[in-house]
Amino acid sequence: MAMASKRDYYEVLGVARNASEEEIKRAYRELAKRYHPDRNPGDEEAAQKFKEITEAYEVLCDPEKRARYDRYGFAGLDESLAPAGTYASTSEALDPFFDLLSDFFGFGSRRGRRGPRPGRDLEVVLDIDLREAFTGTTRTLEFERLELCGECGGAGIPRGYRPQTCPRCGGHGEIYLRQGLLTVRTQCGSCQGRGFRITQVCPRCQGRGKVQARRTIEVRIPPGVETGHRLHLAGEGEAGDPGAPRGDLYCVLRVKEHPFFRRQGRDLFCQVPISFTQAALGAEMEIPTLDGKTVRLVIPRGTQSHEVLRIPNQGMPQLRGQERGDLLVQVIVEVPRKLTRRQEELLRELAELEQKNVSPQRRSFLEMLKSWLGGESQPGQSPSANS
Repeated sequence: MAMASKRDYYEVLGVARNASEEEIKRAYRELAKRYHPDRNPGDEEAAQKFKEITEAYEVLCDPEKRARYDRYGFAGLDESLAPAGTYASTSEALDPFFDLLSDFFGFGSRRGRRGPRPGRDLEVVLDIDLREAFTGTTRTLEFERLELCGECGGAGIPRGYRPQTCPRCGGHGEIYLRQGLLTVRTQCGSCQGRGFRITQVCPRCQGRGKVQARRTIEVRIPPGVETGHRLHLAGEGEAGDPGAPRGDLYCVLRVKEHPFFRRQGRDLFCQVPISFTQAALGAEMEIPTLDGKTVRLVIPRGTQSHEVLRIPNQGMPQLRGQERGDLLVQVIVEVPRKLTRRQEELLRELAELEQKNVSPQRRSFLEMLKSWLGGESQPGQSPSANS
């Protein structure tokens, strides 16, 4: 008797009996938004309308329930007449309802099960020398990554084998559990969410669907890179599930130390030994660069040991730019440990000249030293000698 009072489900949603699944979903969403209790607080009539259209949608969106309704009417929906396993199909029936909750409350959409997972990203470290960082280069990189199994195409089962549909979830991978007035969707524990059971696995990948494989690629390194720079190589990561994109590869560069040059930001620093005469008289010399060329260094007269001379635009290139840093050359004045007789004679002559022609800096230092020594007590005298 109660069933006779119900309105026809097609009439409730306002669709034709031959309406497509998309038309039914669209009609439900429009009506559900209009009569949702949150938009009509305290309106009992709207609440009943919302309940009615939700009930109609749960039947008409399920192909099996819709077929039984079309054939037998409301009597065909009696649970005692329904075949085992049909309750799992409510998953798709409730998807638009959860989408509606997303519209109202900002929840993530529940529509659809998890799709094929993309491949994982990989990260490898590549050592290069300072010269390669200066000029740029192309390096061959070998690494291991997961590939889809060629034997089974990533399915994890032998070709031609048909897995058994999980009898508990009916192939959906999810089941619904009633908790009072709530219905909770959860992963099917019988098939671990796959929707099917596997009794045979691929002999090559042991059911994993992927195997380790060695990959060799060419990596272009631009000039100006430094330690920690990450090169992004799209699509060179691990394989995803069948139909899903690959992950990416990130190549982290590590620049090794150079025996002669040291990097200081975009500048290059080096130390060059020079003789006493070169420092005193001035000189010119050729300095090697990282690209195999040489540049001229002008040493001014009177250059002091450990003084830093700058050669513009001979440092590291700017990454993806046209500018370059400078080359900083620190000169180290070397004092000879052994002298020839002639060298010693010349240096003694120079020493005599220095005694006669004392530089202003040395004269000031000597006068200060004499003044300081003159203020001290002479050896052998005591403070009470004048008493």
